[in-house]
Amino acid sequence: MMNEREKAFVQAVDKEELVSLTRDLVRIDSVIRPETGNTEHQVVQYITEWIRRELGIEPIVQEVARGRENVIVTLDSGRPGPCLMIEGHMDVVSEGDRSSWTHDPFAAEIVDGRLYGRGSCDMKAGDAIALIIAKIFKHTDKPWAGKLRIGLVCDEENMMIGIKHFIKTGYADDVDACLVPEPEENNLCLSMKGAIRAIVRVHGKMAHGAMPLTGINPNTRLARIILAFEEFERKEKERCGADPFIGLPSVTFTVIQSPPAGEPAQLNVMPAEAVGYVDIRTTLAQNHDAVRESLQAILKNLASEDSDFKADIEFIEDRPVVGISRDEPIAAISAQAYRDITGEEPKWNGVPGATDGTFLSAWKNIPCLVNGPGPRHIPHQKDEYVEIDELYECAKIYALTASRFLAPGSQHCKKTS
Repeated sequence: MMNEREKAFVQAVDKEELVSLTRDLVRIDSVIRPETGNTEHQVVQYITEWIRRELGIEPIVQEVARGRENVIVTLDSGRPGPCLMIEGHMDVVSEGDRSSWTHDPFAAEIVDGRLYGRGSCDMKAGDAIALIIAKIFKHTDKPWAGKLRIGLVCDEENMMIGIKHFIKTGYADDVDACLVPEPEENNLCLSMKGAIRAIVRVHGKMAHGAMPLTGINPNTRLARIILAFEEFERKEKERCGADPFIGLPSVTFTVIQSPPAGEPAQLNVMPAEAVGYVDIRTTLAQNHDAVRESLQAILKNLASEDSDFKADIEFIEDRPVVGISRDEPIAAISAQAYRDITGEEPKWNGVPGATDGTFLSAWKNIPCLVNGPGPRHIPHQKDEYVEIDELYECAKIYALTASRFLAPGSQHCKKTS
């Protein structure tokens, strides 16, 4: 049950303002478009102006790369207590073929209780929740303790340079717990899948298509690698089984290029090189060092069977599997807030991919709970949407969770605050 202080935080969530802010953010195209130079910059400008107007404070804007920025706001209660962070990202994936959308991807149309648009759930809705919670804490006359930090970062959809920069510059040092409102249907996600990203390069010898025996075909050898990695995936699924929250491991070739990007391709020319990009997703039953060693061993084995086989694998990113228990304070408090707001038991789950919270957990040992509005299956697809009622429900859960985590006398500090 909520006390009067907690009710005040929940009742301060203005549904109309929340929806309006989400729509404004969706209408700003923050797809990273190298061909035009478009980045998150316009969203950064909108958010910084909103913070100045609605909170009356100056946010920190970190330049991470050219046109790529983080926005950071810290509210200090003036009382000793823990630091709670709400984290989100401002970039969105490409909308693809606009003509395939039923609703304009940047119009933020509302139809039958759904707000449509690219980034509507992944994760402009989550960003709006973070900002609204900050506004509530800034203007409340109810007591609270510790600090509330909002970190809205760039580049989550690629190499996560935004959150890495955020951490390296010290803004995570005093954070005791973090909420990440990624689209999870308001499920409480305790764990996040790990990820290893790799580039496989196969070296052959260019030749005329009419005289293939004068060359070495990298394409057929890349095909062998793909099939061998698929067999490794099958065995890992069998060995590990399905994790109750994050499912099965996977090894997926996502990009195949032959010849590599930038080199002219001709139908009657056997290329000298073929390249494959691999997205490997791991579960708690796997060890990343062992996975890398197994994939390298596959290449060595294929080379032992073919004197013309020359291939190498470069691992370009490593995102460990992370997770917390239901007893972790941020999880337990969020679960009770969910019960008090909805009258139902929360659904515990895991994130099928990595989030910025992966690095907050892995690098700084910060307990991260991922729970935000939006269907789990719709991010990166056409006609992305968020249910308005689910968005509003999530904001109220966040308001109640934050009010309890940052209550006067809170004992949730794990770091020096």
